[in-house]
Amino acid sequence: MVKGIKRIILVLLLALSTLSAQNIYERRCVPCHKDLPTSLGEMFKGYLLVYSSEKFVKAGIKHYLRNPSKSISVMSDLFLDTYGIKKKTTLSPEELDRAIDIYWEKFKVFDKLK
Repeated sequence: MVKGIKRIILVLLLALSTLSAQNIYERRCVPCHKDLPTSLGEMFKGYLLVYSSEKFVKAGIKHYLRNPSKSISVMSDLFLDTYGIKKKTTLSPEELDRAIDIYWEKFKVFDKLK
């Protein structure tokens, strides 16, 4: 009986940790961007225009979030002068990779073009 309860608790904890890992983008990225006039989707288009491929878009986002500066931002000078530069990410490398992967999957256009 006790073994069964321990197994159930372990499975629930694993499921919860998996769900929270999959939602790192929703939990940590979306709230900070919700009050900005430019949506995350529009920002994604900016990254695509500058970097064009999945590999380079993800690398560009990761680099910017680790070392934010005006010189490497894809946002306009007006946007940056008005809203400022984002603070350096506090996400772990694994969380950052997962959030960027989710962001890519949410907004990529390549599978949607016909």
